[in-house]
Amino acid sequence: MKSISATNARSQLFDLIEQAGKPGSFISITHRDLPDVILMSYEEFEGWEETMEILADPSLVAQIQNGLNQLSSGKKTSLASVKKKLKM
Repeated sequence: MKSISATNARSQLFDLIEQAGKPGSFISITHRDLPDVILMSYEEFEGWEETMEILADPSLVAQIQNGLNQLSSGKKTSLASVKKKLKM
């Protein structure tokens, strides 16, 4: 991850925005030699936000864990079966 001081970031803001707009690219902006903020694309931010919302919901986390447990135990459902159940 690239790191830059707030003073230098001010003069390079548009270049930093372009760099941070690339998938998986994050830029740490420091203030008084300490990490202060992260610059990332809006798309990355939305992904992180959705992940945090899911992890904050115990029932969703339980459903995910249940699915992972079923997968690791070999219990799978075919796409055709799912479509039939959902009347698709």
